Amino acid sequence: MSEKLKIAVVGLGSMGYGIASSILRAGHEVHGFDINDEAVNRFQAEGGSKGDLSEIAPDLDALVVVVLNAAQTESVLFEGEKPVSLMKPGSMVMACATVPPEFARRMEAQCNANDVHYLDAPISGGSMKAANGQLSIMASGKPDAFSAAEAVLDATAETVFRLGDSAGAGSAMKAVNQLLAGVHIATMAEALTFGMTQGVEPDKFLEVISKCAGTSWMLENRAPHIVEGDYTPHSSVNIWPKDLGIVLDIAKSENFDAPISQAAFDQFKAAADMGLGWEDDAAVAKVYAKKSNLKLPGETS
Repeated sequence: MSEKLKIAVVGLGSMGYGIASSILRAGHEVHGFDINDEAVNRFQAEGGSKGDLSEIAPDLDALVVVVLNAAQTESVLFEGEKPVSLMKPGSMVMACATVPPEFARRMEAQCNANDVHYLDAPISGGSMKAANGQLSIMASGKPDAFSAAEAVLDATAETVFRLGDSAGAGSAMKAVNQLLAGVHIATMAEALTFGMTQGVEPDKFLEVISKCAGTSWMLENRAPHIVEGDYTPHSSVNIWPKDLGIVLDIAKSENFDAPISQAAFDQFKAAADMGLGWEDDAAVAKVYAKKSNLKLPGETS
């Protein structure tokens, strides 16, 4: 590393914590922020720096935003402490949430108006790859934004896809990815519980289907959570009504019919309505299980 940078990461959830840790491991000064004080304290105990965002903003080289949605992203950047208005010219915002492409373009314009670069940089890979600095990042932005983000990208990503010279293209590609990912999780849950109606136990489902043509990355990653009866959230149910909702909103604006996305959206919405919103997204299987009076692994009633 040729230069030690001062970087803030806002959002220390399962993905953001891994991103912050990867940047810290690369030798930079990293400040982590989250509404969860426990996550902030843990990060500081592991070497993260202290300080209020408004106090450190003028000295930041980069601000990485890893929150849930567009509203939270905009709030971090332009409300409350308003760090973008305080950041030095030539510094960089890297926004990682799944958001509509038009929102990313608007954020780019507002950051640029403050002489701050903006990289539209949705992420994929899960919490383990985030922790290991091996994410795939679907990025778009001006060449200067990519240059300003180089150190962060080097620390956090195994693969960076450069998708365009302005914001929006990265978010468009993330919407495509989320369509597939959400459908794959819901379909995995449907197939696993369908198998149970035919006497196929979840562990045997995973053993066999993971080696057959019907497998997917999501099946191999999420089905073990069901087999183990462990719904500790790596990616929560609540992510999917939001992300598939973005897909469906884009589809509606383009007069594009997306019935499979709609079906998956409905299952995740049903799971959230059952009170499962903050469980791992594999808990969508409980929607199928409840309707068919099936008992998933680990369930006692």
